[in-house]
Amino acid sequence: MHYETPVPFGQDRLIPIWVATLAVQQKSRTVSFESAAQMLDFFHLSKDGRHYRRIAQAFQRVFAATIFFGTDDQPDRHHLTDSARFHSFDKLHLWFHDHDQPLPANEAAANTITLSEAFYNEIDAHRIPVERKVVAALAHAPGILDFYIWLVWRSWIVNGSEAYVPLFTNSGLCAQLGTTVYPPRRFRQLIGQWMRRVRALWPQCPVDLAPDGNRLLVRSSRGRPAITSVEKR
Repeated sequence: MHYETPVPFGQDRLIPIWVATLAVQQKSRTVSFESAAQMLDFFHLSKDGRHYRRIAQAFQRVFAATIFFGTDDQPDRHHLTDSARFHSFDKLHLWFHDHDQPLPANEAAANTITLSEAFYNEIDAHRIPVERKVVAALAHAPGILDFYIWLVWRSWIVNGSEAYVPLFTNSGLCAQLGTTVYPPRRFRQLIGQWMRRVRALWPQCPVDLAPDGNRLLVRSSRGRPAITSVEKR
């Protein structure tokens, strides 16, 4: 993370979703678009100065962020460090206004973003049918949006028989969503609330909380995908 740039948060997660959509549509690691107004329209956000400034700052935060993965073990009394790093974009070339004014309706500029090779390859190899309208509806609820994206991905990759995903193991749902600060009882309540919200937007969601309250039962969504059009993002 660049020392002058804050960590991505909240609606910043809309940036990689938007750029991944463009990469799939344009079939290229370098994507282009005319203006930030397109992104605001895509997520049904107001085209005003506040949202415009928020997008400009979000692009900088996402660009500066590097995610590190790794483990630090001592198998057979030998110290092992296994690490990797990941970032979303290699290059940004974006035009933004400095003044506090609403977006001009006819704004046009050559905006380009080059995705990192790892990010583009992941998008290209593992496309999932995320519904844009649902993402827009959850744009102001980051926790539920993360959960929805996870549900779409996890149910899409289920092959054949149903799968159980534990909530509280080291690699369980709580850890995957980064919500380990919640005690188990509160996390179960959140999952119940989030499931109701997701089902209101995706009635055929093939995921249920198991009777024991410690696992999610995940069925394949291949026959009932989240998306309502043929386009996959």
